[in-house]
Amino acid sequence: MKNLTKILFIFFIISLFTGFVIRQESNYILGEKIIGFSVLIGSFIFLPLFLFYRYRNKKLSDYTFKNKNNH
Repeated sequence: MKNLTKILFIFFIISLFTGFVIRQESNYILGEKIIGFSVLIGSFIFLPLFLFYRYRNKKLSDYTFKNKNNH
């Protein structure tokens, strides 16, 4: 899982950079499509995998506020 998140992050950064370079150099429409596709991949695939990997064996109640005075 750790290697998968690293590979996806590297793919995300490379595709963003490639989209910006293509947009500036030759084809504006293709560059915008590459940037949009990489943002979609980053937000809908990479981010949930990363959050699942980071919080897999943690108790989420340790990260929330607890009310000490329960009435």
